[in-house]
Amino acid sequence: MRKFPSNPTVLLTCFVVLGAAVLLSVGIGPAFAATILRSADVKASASVVWSVIGPFCAIKNWLPPVGECIEDGKAPPTRVLVTRDGKAAFVETQTARNDNEHSYSYAFLSSPLPVSNYKATIKVTAKGDGSSTITWSGSYTPDQGKENAASEALIGVYEAGLAEIKAKLAK
Repeated sequence: MRKFPSNPTVLLTCFVVLGAAVLLSVGIGPAFAATILRSADVKASASVVWSVIGPFCAIKNWLPPVGECIEDGKAPPTRVLVTRDGKAAFVETQTARNDNEHSYSYAFLSSPLPVSNYKATIKVTAKGDGSSTITWSGSYTPDQGKENAASEALIGVYEAGLAEIKAKLAK
């Protein structure tokens, strides 16, 4: 009869390999983080752009699907974004802010999108010729089997928001 290994490292390795084999055999794979990055150049200084998009609830003025933004007034703030049709709400908390560098980061506390661990940053960078670049980047873990839906939804949101900012600043 064979003895089971008593070395803790060997034991742990056996359990990891066995666990991975079980997960793969039932079709459950590990969740992988995804990233998104979109940017837009605008003909306005970084400070002008930041005055339009920098306030945490200003998003209601430049993100087309958002009908209402309710901020809790705490530090750091949390906001509730309600869609124009009133059918969905996102709860987001600000995780970092640097007004001197024209950036803030936030994370979903709850969302109707098929994602978890969503974190994003919006940043405005001066280009030196009176224009600026707005960069919106994020990372998230898509729900199993909903990778394409998550990616398409977030790309659509980022692109719609950046297009609206460009249109507002072109006036």
